[in-house]
Amino acid sequence: MIRQRKKYKSPVKAWDKGRIERERVIVKDFGMKKKRDIWRAENFLRKYRRIARKLAAKKDKDQEKVLVKKLAGLGLLNENAGLDGVLSLTLENLLERRLQTIIFRKGFTNSSKQARQFITHGHVKINGKKVVYPSYLVLKDEEEKIEIDVQPVRSAKAAAELPKGEGKTS
Repeated sequence: MIRQRKKYKSPVKAWDKGRIERERVIVKDFGMKKKRDIWRAENFLRKYRRIARKLAAKKDKDQEKVLVKKLAGLGLLNENAGLDGVLSLTLENLLERRLQTIIFRKGFTNSSKQARQFITHGHVKINGKKVVYPSYLVLKDEEEKIEIDVQPVRSAKAAAELPKGEGKTS
């Protein structure tokens, strides 16, 4: 059995007030459940920034194109971007590419928490395949192929405005 390793690095200062406040805002904006998701995304960015710095030192244009093409496929960069674009990526850029965020931003759900619930309950398909991970990074090509198998849920306010006879029956 192959042992899984951690895909994140926890903060050095556990009780840094500024970092905790920033993370709280990000968790609220993107509807995350754990701060570990933020740390995982930061680790992802750290990895590609490190690769970009090494390629800038080596001045290897072929590897640079491969790196930019990979990040462009994820929708994080344009095809014609350079290493400066890789180095200027932010955490918010990456979090906007998560399946949970894309479903909420496209208006399939009323909130990002509801988007997370639909995904984990198996109501979301990409290219006909069920995806149950809210942190799934959606490729640029897959963005149009997202489907939701649930009928839109009416809000309580919209249900109250319906004429009698429609909506819930007792």
